[in-house]
Amino acid sequence: MAVEMKSGLLEEHIRGILHLIGEDPDREGLLDTPKRVAKMYREVFAGVGVDPETALTTTFAEEYEGMVVVKDINYYTFCEHHLIPFFGKAHIGYIPNGRVVGLSKFARLVELVSQRPQVQERMTQQIADAVMNVLQPEGVIVSVEGQHLCMCARGVKKPGSSTVTTIKKCAFKETVSLAEEFERALLRD
Repeated sequence: MAVEMKSGLLEEHIRGILHLIGEDPDREGLLDTPKRVAKMYREVFAGVGVDPETALTTTFAEEYEGMVVVKDINYYTFCEHHLIPFFGKAHIGYIPNGRVVGLSKFARLVELVSQRPQVQERMTQQIADAVMNVLQPEGVIVSVEGQHLCMCARGVKKPGSSTVTTIKKCAFKETVSLAEEFERALLRD
């Protein structure tokens, strides 16, 4: 169940933050900023309180014996430590065990887990767990690439650095050649 955000209260707090950083929330350029930020928060945090598995609710019986790879799923999220964006691409591979899901549902799953304050490690785990729990495939592998503005634009200020997290479950954990096949699929254009 999604968490309901109270726009008026959000706007009031954003106005307070503007004041606390030394800005005049009543100046022309900032008058509507609290309203815009509250609207943005409702959008980018729409996944708070929503079970990721709901993105995969419609499955289909299918006897497919190969690997399915959905790659280059763009995401944008917010680091839970600084509430600064991080973004990148997610790649999902699985070996069906009699059930498949519409491919667009994987994009919806990535979107849903990214619509909450997040860390990349947990995001990768949540994607893999949802696919595993709903489809019960022979194996799942998820790799997430991210550029974190909390590392690039502040703190150590290392722009261009990226982070890759990978989770392997069942067949992908047990059979190295499957993980290698997934990695080769990511290299193809």
